[in-house]
Amino acid sequence: MEMVPSEENQLVPKEGMFWSCRQSIFNEMKKRFSQIENASEEPRVLCIVQDTTNAKTVNERLTLNLPASTTLSKLFEDVAHKASYVNGTFDLAWGKTGDMGSLDPSSETSLTESGFEPGKRNFLQLTDKDGEQPQIASDESGTAGSSGLDDSSQERFIGPLPRDGTVGCSSDYSSPSYSYSSILNKSDTGYVGLVNQAMTCYLNSLLQTLFMTPEFRNALYNWEFEESEEDPVTSIPYQLQRLFLLLQTSKKRAIETTDVTRSFGWDSSEAWQQHDVQELCRVMFDALEQKWKQTEQADLINQLYQGKLKDYVRCLECGYESWRIDTYLDIPLVIRPFGASQAYGSVEEALQAFVQPETLDGANQYFCERCKKKCDARKGLRFLHFPYLLTLQLKRFDFDYTTMHRIKLNDRMSFPEELDMGPFIDVEDEKSPQTESCTDSGAENEGSCHSDQMSNDFSADDGVDEGICLDSASSTERVLKPKSSLTFELFSVMVHSGSAAGGHYYACIKSFSDGQWYSFNDQHVSKITQEDIRKTYGGSSGSRGYYSSAFASSTNAYMLIYRLKDPSRNAKYLDCEDFPEHIKHLVQREKESEEQEKRQREIERNTCKIKLFCMHPVKMMAMMENKLEVHKDKTLREATEMAYKLMELDGVVPLDCCRLVKYDEFHEYLERSYEGEDDTPMGLLLGGVKSSYMFDLLLETRRAEQVFQPYKPGEVMVKVHVVDLKTDTIAPPVSIRAYLNQSITEFKQLIAQATELSAETMRVVLERCYNDLRLLYVPNKTLKAEGFFRSNKVFVESSESPDHQVTFTDSLLWKLLDRHGNTIRLFVSLPVQSPGTNRTICQKVGGETEECSEGSKGNRNSVETILEESTEKLKNLSLQQQQGSSTSDSQKSSDTSDFEHIESPSPSQEPDSSSVSAVVAVDNRELENRIRAASGGSGGGAYSDPETQFPGEERSDSEVNNDRSTSSVDSDILSSSHSSDTLCNADSGPIQLANGLDSHSITSSRRSKANEGKKETWDTAEEDSGTDSEYDENGKSKAESYYLYFRAEPYAQEDGSGEGGQKCVLVHVDKRITLSAFKQNLEPFVGVTSTQFKVFRIYANNQEFESVRLNETLSSFSDDNKITIRLGRALKKGEYRVKVYQLLVNDAEPCKFLVDTVFAKGMTVKQSKEELMPQLKDQCKLDLNIDKFRLRKKTWKNPGTVFLDYHVYEEDINISSNWEVFLEVLDGPEKMKSMSQLAVLTRRWTPAQMKLEPFQEVVLESSSVEELKEKLSEISGIPLENLEFAKGRGTFPCDISVLEIHQDLDWNPKVSTLNVWPLYICDDGAVVFYRDSTEEPMEQSEDERNELMKKESSRLLKTGHRVSYSPRKEKALKIYLDGGPVKDPGQD
Repeated sequence: MEMVPSEENQLVPKEGMFWSCRQSIFNEMKKRFSQIENASEEPRVLCIVQDTTNAKTVNERLTLNLPASTTLSKLFEDVAHKASYVNGTFDLAWGKTGDMGSLDPSSETSLTESGFEPGKRNFLQLTDKDGEQPQIASDESGTAGSSGLDDSSQERFIGPLPRDGTVGCSSDYSSPSYSYSSILNKSDTGYVGLVNQAMTCYLNSLLQTLFMTPEFRNALYNWEFEESEEDPVTSIPYQLQRLFLLLQTSKKRAIETTDVTRSFGWDSSEAWQQHDVQELCRVMFDALEQKWKQTEQADLINQLYQGKLKDYVRCLECGYESWRIDTYLDIPLVIRPFGASQAYGSVEEALQAFVQPETLDGANQYFCERCKKKCDARKGLRFLHFPYLLTLQLKRFDFDYTTMHRIKLNDRMSFPEELDMGPFIDVEDEKSPQTESCTDSGAENEGSCHSDQMSNDFSADDGVDEGICLDSASSTERVLKPKSSLTFELFSVMVHSGSAAGGHYYACIKSFSDGQWYSFNDQHVSKITQEDIRKTYGGSSGSRGYYSSAFASSTNAYMLIYRLKDPSRNAKYLDCEDFPEHIKHLVQREKESEEQEKRQREIERNTCKIKLFCMHPVKMMAMMENKLEVHKDKTLREATEMAYKLMELDGVVPLDCCRLVKYDEFHEYLERSYEGEDDTPMGLLLGGVKSSYMFDLLLETRRAEQVFQPYKPGEVMVKVHVVDLKTDTIAPPVSIRAYLNQSITEFKQLIAQATELSAETMRVVLERCYNDLRLLYVPNKTLKAEGFFRSNKVFVESSESPDHQVTFTDSLLWKLLDRHGNTIRLFVSLPVQSPGTNRTICQKVGGETEECSEGSKGNRNSVETILEESTEKLKNLSLQQQQGSSTSDSQKSSDTSDFEHIESPSPSQEPDSSSVSAVVAVDNRELENRIRAASGGSGGGAYSDPETQFPGEERSDSEVNNDRSTSSVDSDILSSSHSSDTLCNADSGPIQLANGLDSHSITSSRRSKANEGKKETWDTAEEDSGTDSEYDENGKSKAESYYLYFRAEPYAQEDGSGEGGQKCVLVHVDKRITLSAFKQNLEPFVGVTSTQFKVFRIYANNQEFESVRLNETLSSFSDDNKITIRLGRALKKGEYRVKVYQLLVNDAEPCKFLVDTVFAKGMTVKQSKEELMPQLKDQCKLDLNIDKFRLRKKTWKNPGTVFLDYHVYEEDINISSNWEVFLEVLDGPEKMKSMSQLAVLTRRWTPAQMKLEPFQEVVLESSSVEELKEKLSEISGIPLENLEFAKGRGTFPCDISVLEIHQDLDWNPKVSTLNVWPLYICDDGAVVFYRDSTEEPMEQSEDERNELMKKESSRLLKTGHRVSYSPRKEKALKIYLDGGPVKDPGQD
């Protein structure tokens, strides 16, 4: 800026320059405001980032609201800044999906182009990069990794971490008083975690402990695997060696253990089985010993972990001692002695109790070999040798004989960091005058409280072992070594958190390198302190009372491992440079494998995976589906080649006749094509690498002479079906594309070009949803206004037909489309045998059975012949009808080629208007008579009397099976959910046949005279909840009021089961037809009238259910449903099928199926019993007197109301379809005389015998408790003041264990009537237990109680009732040395 001197000789801006400066500042501000304004108008993307690299931050979210134009690289910078990480040391992946796809940190594409949605929440996950945790960005206070905080200022917790989605580590086990200290990065701890496969936390804890044991790890490294001798996959030592190397050298945060478990012979199901860590230790050591046979490591386990002890019995009279040497790998320490109310307070106290001898006296006296008599003796254990690595198991799992459940003892038990085992070598001062080495049974005396505590392998060695605590100079005089040689230091605490039913294991381990304690909790490794170790003692701050365990923390130590402090033997961890050569080679191979895995992950991270579809031109023109995996940098041309090979089109279609287009499978919509983008990378076309896409790809093909049509965004797809009214056909769809802003006129022109139809006479009908037809007649209306969407279906018709002049809903076009939308296809299986009259004739002939069967076969053939002979006549009649009707204007609107208007004859018909119809009807009656005659004669047959049941009536598979498991509740549910399953029971009506019976096709067109001249009524069936008749009160067939489509043709089953046996018919029928009319149309194919066959609908698993309502439609049926026709009399109006079960109250199975029968509305119970009696005699061999049995209500398996003989069905007793009742045989005359009485089933409980007596029925005149007690006192002899009763629980017979009944039931409720709470006994059939209150339960020993418990469990399991104690079935822990279990071929 140019300056000039002022009057005061000061420099000031030159005139005009000041205003110029102001203007430039203003313009700059204006520009910046404009940028801010534009930025505010730009869409913004909300990113929610979850940091999964750290257990402390896994539940926290980082939120960034960025402009949509922000690049991915800038997104990574912003996330790094907000999370305080070094950019480039972490990955970002899409969240909220199962298969995460990572984002490219170097990409310059915008967020919107990468698949982010503005205005919506976009979830991301911040993950480790190549298995390594992100680096913390440094600041002024130092590295965040070291936190710069004093450890004392941070809360610490060594319990299980709440990990999302990890089974076996429940947050329920976390004590609220604990909080985890800061989880240090792997680079800070220097240790690698192990991934929990599902419930393998117990395995992870043991593996980390063995890894942190220098002697075990070094010995494992010194073992060399010989690949020529064994498969590496099944070699347990080799896989452990690999795992330990990865734990020591890997850069990952955590590694998998699947290779180790695979070497155990485990499959994936084992990952879901939690086992005891001590049991795993024993089994794994056994497997290693087997694998290490004849190697330098053959005796490694014994050298490190095995100790020896003496199990002795000493006579107190003569001093004679019998003993044996046992080996052990761990010492089980009791937490709380059996029967004691107080637990041991420390490990030292429990060890003292372990070696404390007991005196055998009284009944437990010991038989002395020297004294030759039973004498008082002392029995106990003495430690002879302690192992180098001492393992102590704290027995926290016990069995509570009061509740009969497994429990966990959470009592406090402290343990020292250094344990002096010197005092436990030999606490006995006296010198034995004589000892003898033996394996006398005295050492295994049942009175020993220690023999069942040892989990060891017994040694065959019968001599005194010189251990580290014994002087080998004398076998009779034991001299202890200095105590320093028996000092052990704690280095591993395996912690269990949870209950006896399940929980989580983790390990607290001290490193021998720096003396620091670490928590190894699956994949999380963190530093901890001595205070954290003390928190694993268990217990609470209160007293050590009996119930203190119930309120204690469930997180406590379970196994302790100590190492002997011996500088000469204490080893250090091998460094990488000190590895043996074979280990160095293995490290190199593992590094190469890890690098290869890293490269593969990089490829996976940049691979787009998307659904690919293709309409294959050869394979039945079916839409094929596959998954296209293509690198984001591959071009569209290369991706098309990959899709071409994937869909196996080589040799079928040339490659240049294929292209990839964007496709929406759900709407079957082609969104867009990619013209001119053959060299564009797929990552750009697809919007980046994502775990899932909102669209798919379609590999489109064309013929050589065709040209691909361009698909532009914004277009809609329309499937056009051409309708031909002359042939009544609808053509397959032709696909065209249109714009939503096109008018109907323009749309018709577009269709005309594709179909070569005339746009002038074109009618276009849009099917917006199922059977919702809309005629598009407004020329200037747009497709969007008419309701078009992405994918649409239209029907077009273009002709000079007068049908154009008719209202759309009355037109032939509408009727054809309506029929098309409502027609379903059903597969109907016809009965194999001919009607029962033929079989009856055969029985009359007697010896001419073969001739009769041939005759019946000939009759069946004659039926078919008659039908075929009538075909041409019916065709001609149909043509005459059409020609005649064309001369009458009144019949034009209702005449179609598919719906012949054939009316039934009636006295009121005009001869001139329905002569053809009358001829057809008469001809059909003649045809029906000929069918009856051919089927076995017209007189006295099954057809002459509709009430006559077929002697050879067929039953469904479910009827034949006597083991009925379907309850009335189930039947009602099925009936209500498929309410259109109705059964026809009408007499045979006129059968109209058309369209050529040589192809077995029929078209039904029935309409009543009353409806003539009116608009057709498609369904005039009345609503009725019960079974209805096909005839109204005047005897006129209700089916005559229908005008619905029916066409049938023979069908050969694909499996060939229909050949030479059961015949099948493929039926196309309007689903608005009632089952009554449907059955009448089936009459010619079944060969009998509709009253003489039944319809069964087949559901999943081939379950058959009879349709019992006949006035409803087939609306619940869908395409390709299956129906079976069975011969037999159908139900009349008011009749119901009933299943009868026998009630056997004192049998193990109290519910036994007897027969199927029919009850009718208005029938009395006595009449139904009279009809039942012959059925029971013939089918069940039950010859009953009518007064010796009763019927009663059945609800599931519970007996209910007793039906009295004078009760009337539907008036006094509600009856429904598929009803079920109980039949109960009486011991004497019926005691129930009126509905005011109450029948109760009673059962006596006798505690002195621990037994339940059989059921006895008690009939009460009222609901009085006093009357019940008086009746019970009368039949049992129990004084009234001592009688107590309780209501049974659950379903009949209300079984309960005799071990629980005395205290579990609500005995002697304080009520005066039975119909109030807590009894609610308001109906017959309630179960009441009663007892004598003065009778004491039987005294039982523990063995007797256990035996009774087993018997009760077995009894209740057989009856299917609740068992008092049924622990979770645990799978035995096994390690298979041959690679896996041998499958029993009989298991399948």
